[in-house]
Amino acid sequence: MKLKTTLLLLLAFAMNVVVAQTPTDYLPKEFHKERRDILRSKMPSNSVAVVFANPVRNRANDVDYVFHQDPNFYYLTGFREPNAVLVLFSESQKDANGNSFNEVLYVPKRDPQFEMWNGKRLGVEGVQKELGFKVAKTSEEFISDQLNFKNFDKIFVEKFKDDYRNSERNNGDLYDLVKSFKERSSYNPSMFLSQTKKRVYELIKATPIENSANVAQMIGQAVTYYPSLKEDEIIMGFSKAGTDVLKKEFKQKAALKLNEPSNIDVSFLPTQLAEMREVKTPAELKLLIKAIRISAVGQIEMMKAMQPHMSETEIQGIHEFVYKKYGAEYEGYPSIVGAGNNGCILHYIENNKTKVGHDLVLMDLGAEYRGYTADVTRTIPANGKFSTEQKAIYEIVLKAQDAGIAACKVGNKFWQPNTEAKKVINNGLAALGIISSPSAKHNYFPHGTSHHIGLDVHDPGTYGEFAENMVITVEPGIYIPEGSPCDKKWWGIAVRIEDDILITKSGPKNLSEEAPRTVEAIEKMMAKKSVLDDFVLPSLD
Repeated sequence: MKLKTTLLLLLAFAMNVVVAQTPTDYLPKEFHKERRDILRSKMPSNSVAVVFANPVRNRANDVDYVFHQDPNFYYLTGFREPNAVLVLFSESQKDANGNSFNEVLYVPKRDPQFEMWNGKRLGVEGVQKELGFKVAKTSEEFISDQLNFKNFDKIFVEKFKDDYRNSERNNGDLYDLVKSFKERSSYNPSMFLSQTKKRVYELIKATPIENSANVAQMIGQAVTYYPSLKEDEIIMGFSKAGTDVLKKEFKQKAALKLNEPSNIDVSFLPTQLAEMREVKTPAELKLLIKAIRISAVGQIEMMKAMQPHMSETEIQGIHEFVYKKYGAEYEGYPSIVGAGNNGCILHYIENNKTKVGHDLVLMDLGAEYRGYTADVTRTIPANGKFSTEQKAIYEIVLKAQDAGIAACKVGNKFWQPNTEAKKVINNGLAALGIISSPSAKHNYFPHGTSHHIGLDVHDPGTYGEFAENMVITVEPGIYIPEGSPCDKKWWGIAVRIEDDILITKSGPKNLSEEAPRTVEAIEKMMAKKSVLDDFVLPSLD
Protein backbone atom coordinates (compact mmCIF):
# COMPACT_ATOMS: atom_id res chain seq x y z
CA MET A 1 0.00 0.00 0.00
CA LYS A 2 2.84 2.35 0.90
CA LEU A 3 4.58 1.59 -2.42
CA LYS A 4 1.36 2.27 -4.33
CA THR A 5 0.94 5.64 -2.58
CA THR A 6 4.54 6.58 -3.36
CA LEU A 7 4.07 5.72 -7.04
CA LEU A 8 0.92 7.81 -7.23
CA LEU A 9 2.72 10.77 -5.66
CA LEU A 10 5.59 10.43 -8.12
CA LEU A 11 3.15 10.24 -11.02
CA ALA A 12 1.33 13.36 -9.82
CA PHE A 13 4.65 15.19 -9.46
CA ALA A 14 5.69 14.16 -12.97
CA MET A 15 2.39 15.39 -14.40
CA ASN A 16 2.81 18.75 -12.65
CA VAL A 17 6.30 19.07 -14.12
CA VAL A 18 4.93 18.43 -17.60
CA VAL A 19 2.20 21.03 -17.09
CA ALA A 20 4.76 23.54 -15.83
CA GLN A 21 6.74 23.12 -19.05
CA THR A 22 3.98 24.73 -21.15
CA PRO A 23 2.93 28.40 -21.01
CA THR A 24 0.43 29.26 -18.31
CA ASP A 25 0.06 33.01 -18.87
CA TYR A 26 -2.51 33.07 -21.64
CA LEU A 27 -5.61 35.19 -21.16
CA PRO A 28 -7.90 33.56 -18.57
CA LYS A 29 -11.12 31.90 -19.70
CA GLU A 30 -13.06 34.54 -17.77
CA PHE A 31 -11.72 37.19 -20.15
CA HIS A 32 -13.10 35.44 -23.22
CA LYS A 33 -16.46 34.78 -21.56
CA GLU A 34 -16.75 38.45 -20.64
CA ARG A 35 -16.04 39.40 -24.26
CA ARG A 36 -18.80 37.07 -25.46
CA ASP A 37 -21.23 38.48 -22.92
CA ILE A 38 -20.47 42.05 -24.02
CA LEU A 39 -20.96 41.15 -27.67
CA ARG A 40 -24.21 39.33 -26.87
CA SER A 41 -25.50 42.42 -25.04
CA LYS A 42 -25.10 44.39 -28.28
CA MET A 43 -27.09 41.89 -30.33
CA PRO A 44 -30.80 42.58 -31.05
CA SER A 45 -33.43 40.05 -30.04
CA ASN A 46 -33.79 36.84 -32.04
CA SER A 47 -30.32 37.12 -33.55
CA VAL A 48 -27.33 34.81 -33.85
CA ALA A 49 -23.62 35.47 -34.38
CA VAL A 50 -21.48 32.88 -36.16
CA VAL A 51 -17.69 33.24 -35.95
CA PHE A 52 -15.28 30.91 -37.76
CA ALA A 53 -11.67 29.97 -37.02
CA ASN A 54 -8.91 30.84 -39.46
CA PRO A 55 -8.13 28.54 -42.40
CA VAL A 56 -5.08 26.30 -42.47
CA ARG A 57 -2.66 27.79 -45.02
CA ASN A 58 -0.68 25.52 -47.31
CA ARG A 59 3.03 26.29 -47.67
CA ALA A 60 3.98 23.71 -50.27
CA ASN A 61 2.95 20.16 -51.17
CA ASP A 62 2.00 18.42 -47.89
CA VAL A 63 3.51 21.10 -45.62
CA ASP A 64 1.28 23.77 -44.07
CA TYR A 65 2.24 27.06 -42.48
CA VAL A 66 2.18 27.15 -38.70
CA PHE A 67 -1.46 27.78 -37.84
CA HIS A 68 -2.38 31.20 -36.50
CA GLN A 69 -5.86 31.76 -35.11
CA ASP A 70 -8.21 34.46 -36.38
CA PRO A 71 -7.86 37.31 -33.83
CA ASN A 72 -11.61 37.88 -33.44
CA PHE A 73 -12.22 34.16 -32.93
CA TYR A 74 -9.41 33.98 -30.35
CA TYR A 75 -10.68 37.14 -28.63
CA LEU A 76 -14.07 35.52 -28.09
CA THR A 77 -13.01 31.93 -27.32
CA GLY A 78 -9.32 31.52 -26.41
CA PHE A 79 -9.29 28.51 -28.77
CA ARG A 80 -6.06 28.27 -30.80
CA GLU A 81 -6.83 25.35 -33.14
CA PRO A 82 -8.34 25.31 -36.66
CA ASN A 83 -11.63 23.93 -38.03
CA ALA A 84 -13.86 25.41 -35.35
CA VAL A 85 -16.92 27.66 -35.20
CA LEU A 86 -18.53 29.68 -32.41
CA VAL A 87 -22.30 30.23 -32.38
CA LEU A 88 -23.67 32.94 -30.05
CA PHE A 89 -27.39 33.45 -29.47
CA SER A 90 -29.02 36.67 -28.28
CA GLU A 91 -31.40 34.65 -26.08
CA SER A 92 -31.19 31.24 -24.47
CA GLN A 93 -32.10 28.25 -26.62
CA LYS A 94 -33.28 24.80 -25.54
CA ASP A 95 -31.89 21.47 -26.68
CA ALA A 96 -33.90 18.27 -27.23
CA ASN A 97 -33.73 17.52 -23.51
CA GLY A 98 -34.99 20.93 -22.45
CA ASN A 99 -31.56 22.21 -21.32
CA SER A 100 -30.90 25.94 -21.85
CA PHE A 101 -27.80 27.33 -23.58
CA ASN A 102 -26.85 30.60 -25.27
CA GLU A 103 -23.60 29.61 -27.00
CA VAL A 104 -21.92 26.59 -28.54
CA LEU A 105 -18.29 26.09 -29.53
CA TYR A 106 -17.80 23.41 -32.18
CA VAL A 107 -14.25 21.99 -32.29
CA PRO A 108 -12.45 19.06 -33.96
CA LYS A 109 -12.90 15.75 -32.21
CA ARG A 110 -9.94 14.00 -30.57
CA ASP A 111 -8.12 11.63 -32.90
CA PRO A 112 -5.21 9.54 -31.51
CA GLN A 113 -3.79 8.86 -34.98
CA PHE A 114 -3.81 12.57 -35.88
CA GLU A 115 -2.40 13.58 -32.50
CA MET A 116 0.49 11.15 -32.86
CA TRP A 117 1.68 13.25 -35.79
CA ASN A 118 0.49 16.74 -34.90
CA GLY A 119 0.20 16.94 -31.13
CA LYS A 120 -2.59 16.82 -28.59
CA ARG A 121 -5.85 18.67 -29.24
CA LEU A 122 -8.31 19.99 -26.66
CA GLY A 123 -11.41 18.29 -28.02
CA VAL A 124 -14.86 18.79 -26.52
CA GLU A 125 -13.91 17.92 -22.94
CA GLY A 126 -10.79 20.08 -23.05
CA VAL A 127 -12.79 23.06 -24.32
CA GLN A 128 -15.29 22.66 -21.48
CA LYS A 129 -12.57 22.30 -18.84
CA GLU A 130 -9.89 24.71 -20.08
CA LEU A 131 -12.00 27.37 -21.80
CA GLY A 132 -15.12 27.21 -19.65
CA PHE A 133 -17.72 26.49 -22.31
CA LYS A 134 -20.74 24.73 -20.84
CA VAL A 135 -21.80 23.49 -24.27
CA ALA A 136 -19.17 22.26 -26.70
CA LYS A 137 -19.59 19.86 -29.59
CA THR A 138 -17.52 18.40 -32.39
CA SER A 139 -17.16 20.25 -35.68
CA GLU A 140 -19.00 17.43 -37.43
CA GLU A 141 -21.97 18.05 -35.12
CA PHE A 142 -22.24 21.61 -36.45
CA ILE A 143 -23.17 20.01 -39.74
CA SER A 144 -25.41 17.26 -38.34
CA ASP A 145 -27.22 19.55 -35.86
CA GLN A 146 -28.86 21.29 -38.83
CA LEU A 147 -29.63 24.47 -36.91
CA ASN A 148 -32.00 26.50 -39.09
CA PHE A 149 -30.39 29.92 -39.26
CA LYS A 150 -33.27 31.26 -41.35
CA ASN A 151 -35.43 31.30 -38.19
CA PHE A 152 -33.44 34.27 -36.85
CA ASP A 153 -34.26 37.88 -37.67
CA LYS A 154 -30.55 38.65 -37.92
CA ILE A 155 -27.52 36.46 -38.66
CA PHE A 156 -24.22 38.17 -37.88
CA VAL A 157 -21.17 36.80 -39.68
CA GLU A 158 -18.01 38.22 -41.22
CA LYS A 159 -17.82 38.26 -44.99
CA PHE A 160 -16.12 35.12 -46.27
CA LYS A 161 -12.93 35.37 -48.29
CA ASP A 162 -13.27 31.71 -49.41
CA ASP A 163 -9.51 31.18 -49.13
CA TYR A 164 -9.48 27.67 -47.68
CA ARG A 165 -8.95 24.16 -48.99
CA ASN A 166 -11.22 21.15 -48.80
CA SER A 167 -9.47 18.33 -46.96
CA GLU A 168 -10.85 15.02 -48.18
CA ARG A 169 -9.54 13.33 -45.02
CA ASN A 170 -11.52 15.59 -42.68
CA ASN A 171 -15.32 15.73 -42.81
CA GLY A 172 -15.47 18.61 -40.34
CA ASP A 173 -12.88 20.99 -41.75
CA LEU A 174 -13.46 24.70 -42.32
CA TYR A 175 -14.57 24.09 -45.90
CA ASP A 176 -17.38 21.82 -44.71
CA LEU A 177 -18.35 24.14 -41.85
CA VAL A 178 -18.66 27.17 -44.11
CA LYS A 179 -20.47 25.19 -46.81
CA SER A 180 -23.00 23.91 -44.29
CA PHE A 181 -23.57 27.40 -42.88
CA LYS A 182 -24.07 28.96 -46.31
CA GLU A 183 -26.62 26.32 -47.26
CA ARG A 184 -28.61 26.75 -44.04
CA SER A 185 -28.54 30.54 -44.04
CA SER A 186 -28.95 31.20 -47.80
CA TYR A 187 -25.69 33.16 -47.70
CA ASN A 188 -24.85 34.51 -51.14
CA PRO A 189 -21.87 36.86 -51.62
CA SER A 190 -23.71 38.69 -54.42
CA MET A 191 -26.15 40.07 -51.84
CA PHE A 192 -23.41 42.17 -50.23
CA LEU A 193 -22.44 45.39 -51.91
CA SER A 194 -18.96 46.74 -51.46
CA GLN A 195 -18.81 50.33 -50.25
CA THR A 196 -17.71 51.39 -53.75
CA LYS A 197 -20.61 49.62 -55.46
CA LYS A 198 -23.03 50.95 -52.89
CA ARG A 199 -21.94 54.54 -53.55
CA VAL A 200 -22.33 54.08 -57.31
CA TYR A 201 -25.77 52.48 -56.90
CA GLU A 202 -26.87 55.35 -54.66
CA LEU A 203 -25.61 57.82 -57.26
CA ILE A 204 -27.53 56.05 -60.04
CA LYS A 205 -30.68 55.96 -57.92
CA ALA A 206 -30.55 59.61 -56.82
CA THR A 207 -29.53 61.34 -60.05
CA PRO A 208 -32.31 62.60 -62.39
CA ILE A 209 -32.36 61.10 -65.89
CA GLU A 210 -31.43 64.46 -67.45
CA ASN A 211 -28.11 64.40 -65.53
CA SER A 212 -27.25 60.78 -66.35
CA ALA A 213 -24.36 61.81 -68.62
CA ASN A 214 -22.53 63.15 -65.56
CA VAL A 215 -23.09 59.85 -63.76
CA ALA A 216 -21.79 57.89 -66.74
CA GLN A 217 -18.63 60.01 -66.71
CA MET A 218 -18.16 59.39 -62.98
CA ILE A 219 -18.66 55.66 -63.51
CA GLY A 220 -15.94 55.74 -66.15
CA GLN A 221 -13.56 57.33 -63.65
CA ALA A 222 -14.53 54.83 -60.93
CA VAL A 223 -13.90 51.87 -63.25
CA THR A 224 -10.36 53.14 -63.83
CA TYR A 225 -9.64 52.78 -60.10
CA TYR A 226 -11.90 49.77 -59.45
CA PRO A 227 -11.79 47.48 -62.54
CA SER A 228 -14.08 44.93 -60.84
CA LEU A 229 -16.98 47.35 -61.45
CA LYS A 230 -16.83 46.34 -65.13
CA GLU A 231 -18.38 43.04 -64.11
CA ASP A 232 -21.44 44.67 -62.54
CA GLU A 233 -24.48 44.39 -64.82
CA ILE A 234 -26.38 47.33 -63.30
CA ILE A 235 -23.49 49.80 -63.23
CA MET A 236 -22.26 49.06 -66.74
CA GLY A 237 -25.81 48.76 -68.08
CA PHE A 238 -26.70 52.24 -66.84
CA SER A 239 -23.43 53.63 -68.17
CA LYS A 240 -24.08 52.30 -71.68
CA ALA A 241 -27.87 52.78 -71.79
CA GLY A 242 -28.83 54.68 -74.96
CA THR A 243 -32.37 55.61 -74.07
CA ASP A 244 -34.13 57.17 -71.11
CA VAL A 245 -36.31 54.07 -70.84
CA LEU A 246 -33.26 51.86 -70.34
CA LYS A 247 -31.70 54.31 -67.90
CA LYS A 248 -34.91 54.35 -65.86
CA GLU A 249 -34.90 50.53 -65.83
CA PHE A 250 -31.37 50.40 -64.44
CA LYS A 251 -32.21 53.11 -61.88
CA GLN A 252 -35.01 50.87 -60.61
CA LYS A 253 -32.67 47.86 -60.48
CA ALA A 254 -30.15 49.87 -58.46
CA ALA A 255 -32.87 50.94 -56.03
CA LEU A 256 -34.07 47.35 -55.62
CA LYS A 257 -30.50 46.16 -55.02
CA LEU A 258 -29.97 48.79 -52.33
CA ASN A 259 -33.20 47.76 -50.60
CA GLU A 260 -32.80 44.02 -51.09
CA PRO A 261 -33.97 42.36 -47.86
CA SER A 262 -31.63 40.00 -46.05
CA ASN A 263 -31.32 38.77 -42.51
CA ILE A 264 -27.56 38.30 -42.98
CA ASP A 265 -25.42 41.17 -41.71
CA VAL A 266 -21.67 41.22 -42.48
CA SER A 267 -20.91 44.61 -40.92
CA PHE A 268 -22.11 44.12 -37.33
CA LEU A 269 -19.30 41.82 -36.10
CA PRO A 270 -16.36 43.79 -37.56
CA THR A 271 -17.84 47.06 -36.29
CA GLN A 272 -18.68 45.89 -32.77
CA LEU A 273 -15.47 43.91 -32.27
CA ALA A 274 -13.36 46.82 -33.51
CA GLU A 275 -14.98 49.03 -30.88
CA MET A 276 -14.40 46.42 -28.18
CA ARG A 277 -10.82 45.63 -29.14
CA GLU A 278 -9.51 49.19 -29.41
CA VAL A 279 -9.61 49.67 -25.61
CA LYS A 280 -7.48 47.12 -23.76
CA THR A 281 -8.34 45.44 -20.48
CA PRO A 282 -5.72 45.02 -17.71
CA ALA A 283 -5.25 41.36 -18.71
CA GLU A 284 -4.56 42.39 -22.31
CA LEU A 285 -2.20 45.17 -21.31
CA LYS A 286 -0.10 42.76 -19.27
CA LEU A 287 0.57 40.59 -22.33
CA LEU A 288 0.90 43.48 -24.76
CA ILE A 289 3.41 45.27 -22.55
CA LYS A 290 5.49 42.09 -22.31
CA ALA A 291 5.49 41.77 -26.12
CA ILE A 292 6.60 45.40 -26.39
CA ARG A 293 9.38 45.04 -23.81
CA ILE A 294 10.66 41.90 -25.53
CA SER A 295 10.79 43.85 -28.80
CA ALA A 296 12.60 46.74 -27.13
CA VAL A 297 15.22 44.38 -25.71
CA GLY A 298 15.65 42.95 -29.20
CA GLN A 299 16.47 46.46 -30.44
CA ILE A 300 18.93 46.99 -27.58
CA GLU A 301 20.77 43.72 -28.17
CA MET A 302 20.98 44.43 -31.89
CA MET A 303 22.43 47.88 -31.23
CA LYS A 304 25.22 46.24 -29.22
CA ALA A 305 25.78 43.47 -31.78
CA MET A 306 25.62 45.57 -34.98
CA GLN A 307 28.66 45.35 -37.28
CA PRO A 308 29.13 46.70 -40.84
CA HIS A 309 29.89 43.20 -42.18
CA MET A 310 26.51 41.84 -41.09
CA SER A 311 23.71 41.02 -43.50
CA GLU A 312 20.12 42.15 -43.17
CA THR A 313 19.11 38.53 -42.60
CA GLU A 314 21.57 38.14 -39.72
CA ILE A 315 20.23 41.29 -38.09
CA GLN A 316 16.70 39.93 -38.44
CA GLY A 317 17.82 36.65 -36.88
CA ILE A 318 19.28 38.32 -33.79
CA HIS A 319 16.03 40.17 -33.11
CA GLU A 320 13.98 37.02 -33.53
CA PHE A 321 16.39 34.99 -31.37
CA VAL A 322 15.70 37.42 -28.52
CA TYR A 323 11.96 36.94 -29.06
CA LYS A 324 12.26 33.17 -28.83
CA LYS A 325 14.55 33.45 -25.80
CA TYR A 326 11.70 35.20 -23.98
CA GLY A 327 9.16 32.61 -25.13
CA ALA A 328 7.38 34.68 -27.78
CA GLU A 329 5.66 32.28 -30.17
CA TYR A 330 5.87 34.31 -33.36
CA GLU A 331 6.86 37.58 -34.95
CA GLY A 332 3.80 39.83 -35.09
CA TYR A 333 4.41 40.50 -38.79
CA PRO A 334 7.18 39.86 -41.34
CA SER A 335 10.34 41.48 -40.00
CA ILE A 336 11.59 44.57 -41.83
CA VAL A 337 15.35 45.17 -41.90
CA GLY A 338 16.35 47.69 -44.56
CA ALA A 339 19.85 49.06 -44.92
CA GLY A 340 20.39 52.28 -46.87
CA ASN A 341 18.04 52.63 -49.82
CA ASN A 342 16.20 49.44 -48.84
CA GLY A 343 14.82 51.34 -45.86
CA CYS A 344 12.92 53.55 -48.32
CA ILE A 345 10.71 50.55 -49.15
CA LEU A 346 8.09 50.85 -46.43
CA HIS A 347 7.26 47.15 -46.13
CA TYR A 348 10.60 45.74 -47.24
CA ILE A 349 10.76 42.09 -46.10
CA GLU A 350 13.30 40.49 -48.45
CA ASN A 351 16.10 41.39 -46.00
CA ASN A 352 18.66 39.97 -48.43
CA LYS A 353 21.40 42.60 -48.55
CA THR A 354 24.56 40.69 -47.70
CA LYS A 355 26.50 43.58 -46.13
CA VAL A 356 25.03 46.68 -44.46
CA GLY A 357 28.31 48.60 -44.59
CA HIS A 358 28.10 52.18 -43.32
CA ASP A 359 24.42 52.67 -44.07
CA LEU A 360 21.62 53.48 -41.70
CA VAL A 361 19.70 50.30 -40.89
CA LEU A 362 15.95 50.62 -40.39
CA MET A 363 14.70 47.80 -38.14
CA ASP A 364 10.91 47.48 -37.86
CA LEU A 365 10.12 44.34 -35.88
CA GLY A 366 7.72 43.16 -33.21
CA ALA A 367 7.33 40.08 -31.04
CA GLU A 368 3.98 38.37 -30.67
CA TYR A 369 3.49 37.15 -27.12
CA ARG A 370 0.43 35.04 -26.26
CA GLY A 371 -1.37 36.53 -29.23
CA TYR A 372 -0.49 40.21 -28.62
CA THR A 373 1.82 42.00 -31.01
CA ALA A 374 4.31 44.81 -30.50
CA ASP A 375 5.50 47.15 -33.25
CA VAL A 376 8.81 48.88 -32.54
CA THR A 377 11.18 50.54 -35.03
CA ARG A 378 14.66 51.90 -34.56
CA THR A 379 17.04 53.25 -37.20
CA ILE A 380 20.74 53.04 -36.38
CA PRO A 381 24.08 53.54 -38.17
CA ALA A 382 25.71 50.21 -39.02
CA ASN A 383 29.16 51.54 -38.08
CA GLY A 384 28.01 52.94 -34.72
CA LYS A 385 28.20 56.66 -35.62
CA PHE A 386 25.67 58.87 -37.44
CA SER A 387 27.09 60.88 -40.31
CA THR A 388 26.24 64.59 -40.52
CA GLU A 389 23.47 63.99 -43.06
CA GLN A 390 22.10 60.92 -41.27
CA LYS A 391 21.98 62.81 -37.99
CA ALA A 392 20.21 65.81 -39.57
CA ILE A 393 17.39 63.64 -40.93
CA TYR A 394 17.20 61.56 -37.75
CA GLU A 395 16.81 64.62 -35.53
CA ILE A 396 13.86 65.86 -37.60
CA VAL A 397 12.08 62.50 -37.31
CA LEU A 398 12.74 62.32 -33.56
CA LYS A 399 11.37 65.84 -33.08
CA ALA A 400 8.31 64.89 -35.15
CA GLN A 401 7.77 61.79 -33.06
CA ASP A 402 7.98 63.77 -29.83
CA ALA A 403 5.33 66.15 -31.20
CA GLY A 404 3.14 63.20 -32.21
CA ILE A 405 3.45 61.50 -28.83
CA ALA A 406 2.58 64.72 -27.03
CA ALA A 407 -0.74 64.77 -28.95
CA CYS A 408 -1.73 61.31 -27.67
CA LYS A 409 -4.17 62.55 -25.05
CA VAL A 410 -7.63 61.38 -24.06
CA GLY A 411 -10.21 63.20 -26.18
CA ASN A 412 -7.85 64.19 -29.02
CA LYS A 413 -8.69 63.06 -32.54
CA PHE A 414 -6.90 59.90 -33.67
CA TRP A 415 -5.12 61.65 -36.54
CA GLN A 416 -3.83 64.57 -34.46
CA PRO A 417 -0.37 62.98 -33.91
CA ASN A 418 -0.06 62.67 -37.67
CA THR A 419 -0.92 66.35 -38.14
CA GLU A 420 1.64 67.45 -35.55
CA ALA A 421 4.38 65.15 -36.88
CA LYS A 422 3.88 66.31 -40.48
CA LYS A 423 4.28 69.95 -39.48
CA VAL A 424 7.67 69.21 -37.95
CA ILE A 425 8.83 67.11 -40.90
CA ASN A 426 7.76 69.65 -43.51
CA ASN A 427 9.48 72.48 -41.65
CA GLY A 428 12.61 70.36 -41.16
CA LEU A 429 12.86 69.26 -44.79
CA ALA A 430 12.41 72.86 -45.93
CA ALA A 431 15.12 74.07 -43.54
CA LEU A 432 17.56 71.56 -45.07
CA GLY A 433 16.62 72.61 -48.61
CA ILE A 434 15.27 69.15 -49.47
CA ILE A 435 11.88 70.72 -50.31
CA SER A 436 11.31 74.30 -51.41
CA SER A 437 8.95 75.30 -48.59
CA PRO A 438 6.96 73.74 -45.72
CA SER A 439 3.86 73.74 -47.94
CA ALA A 440 5.56 72.05 -50.91
CA LYS A 441 4.16 68.68 -51.92
CA HIS A 442 6.51 65.73 -51.51
CA ASN A 443 6.58 61.98 -50.98
CA TYR A 444 9.27 61.79 -48.30
CA PHE A 445 6.70 60.98 -45.59
CA PRO A 446 4.07 58.90 -47.42
CA HIS A 447 2.30 57.11 -44.56
CA GLY A 448 0.22 57.88 -41.50
CA THR A 449 1.73 58.22 -38.06
CA SER A 450 -0.41 55.89 -35.95
CA HIS A 451 -2.45 52.72 -35.77
CA HIS A 452 -3.84 50.55 -32.98
CA ILE A 453 -1.91 47.44 -31.90
CA GLY A 454 -3.14 44.37 -30.05
CA LEU A 455 -4.08 40.95 -31.39
CA ASP A 456 -3.25 42.40 -34.81
CA VAL A 457 -0.28 44.60 -35.55
CA HIS A 458 -2.81 46.87 -37.26
CA ASP A 459 -5.55 46.30 -34.73
CA PRO A 460 -9.11 47.29 -35.66
CA GLY A 461 -10.65 50.36 -34.13
CA THR A 462 -13.11 53.18 -34.75
CA TYR A 463 -10.28 55.70 -35.24
CA GLY A 464 -12.29 58.44 -33.57
CA GLU A 465 -11.06 60.03 -30.36
CA PHE A 466 -8.39 58.70 -28.03
CA ALA A 467 -9.69 56.90 -24.96
CA GLU A 468 -7.96 55.60 -21.85
CA ASN A 469 -6.16 52.25 -22.31
CA MET A 470 -5.85 52.41 -26.07
CA VAL A 471 -2.39 51.41 -27.30
CA ILE A 472 -1.22 52.95 -30.56
CA THR A 473 1.97 53.44 -32.48
CA VAL A 474 3.58 56.78 -33.23
CA GLU A 475 5.91 56.26 -36.19
CA PRO A 476 6.89 59.24 -38.33
CA GLY A 477 9.54 58.73 -40.96
CA ILE A 478 11.54 60.38 -43.72
CA TYR A 479 12.54 58.33 -46.79
CA ILE A 480 14.75 59.80 -49.51
CA PRO A 481 15.27 57.15 -52.20
CA GLU A 482 18.02 57.33 -54.77
CA GLY A 483 17.08 59.61 -57.65
CA SER A 484 15.00 61.97 -55.49
CA PRO A 485 14.80 65.65 -56.60
CA CYS A 486 17.25 66.92 -53.99
CA ASP A 487 20.99 67.03 -53.32
CA LYS A 488 22.54 63.56 -53.80
CA LYS A 489 24.05 63.66 -50.32
CA TRP A 490 20.58 62.86 -48.94
CA TRP A 491 19.93 59.92 -51.26
CA GLY A 492 19.46 56.51 -49.65
CA ILE A 493 18.72 57.90 -46.18
CA ALA A 494 15.65 56.36 -44.56
CA VAL A 495 14.65 56.95 -40.95
CA ARG A 496 11.63 55.68 -39.06
CA ILE A 497 11.25 55.81 -35.28
CA GLU A 498 8.29 53.92 -33.88
CA ASP A 499 7.12 53.49 -30.31
CA ASP A 500 4.05 51.93 -28.72
CA ILE A 501 2.09 54.47 -26.70
CA LEU A 502 -0.46 53.80 -23.96
CA ILE A 503 -3.18 56.44 -23.67
CA THR A 504 -3.75 57.32 -20.01
CA LYS A 505 -5.73 59.97 -18.14
CA SER A 506 -2.45 61.62 -17.13
CA GLY A 507 -1.04 61.66 -20.67
CA PRO A 508 0.83 59.35 -23.05
CA LYS A 509 3.09 56.61 -21.74
CA ASN A 510 5.83 55.26 -24.02
CA LEU A 511 5.83 51.49 -23.43
CA SER A 512 8.93 50.89 -25.59
CA GLU A 513 11.05 53.74 -24.26
CA GLU A 514 13.79 51.46 -22.90
CA ALA A 515 15.06 51.03 -26.47
CA PRO A 516 17.25 54.14 -26.99
CA ARG A 517 15.79 56.81 -29.29
CA THR A 518 18.18 59.77 -29.27
CA VAL A 519 21.36 59.95 -31.35
CA GLU A 520 23.53 60.12 -28.24
CA ALA A 521 21.79 57.20 -26.49
CA ILE A 522 21.95 55.01 -29.60
CA GLU A 523 25.65 55.64 -30.18
CA LYS A 524 26.38 55.01 -26.50
CA MET A 525 24.48 51.70 -26.59
CA MET A 526 26.22 50.64 -29.82
CA ALA A 527 29.61 51.16 -28.16
CA LYS A 528 28.82 48.48 -25.57
CA LYS A 529 30.07 44.92 -25.84
CA SER A 530 27.61 42.35 -27.10
CA VAL A 531 27.22 38.83 -25.75
CA LEU A 532 27.32 37.78 -29.41
CA ASP A 533 30.76 39.27 -30.10
CA ASP A 534 32.44 35.94 -29.39
CA PHE A 535 29.78 33.86 -31.15
CA VAL A 536 31.65 32.89 -34.30
CA LEU A 537 30.50 30.05 -36.53
CA PRO A 538 32.86 28.04 -38.75
CA SER A 539 33.22 29.09 -42.37
CA LEU A 540 31.35 26.90 -44.86
CA ASP A 541 33.27 28.11 -47.92
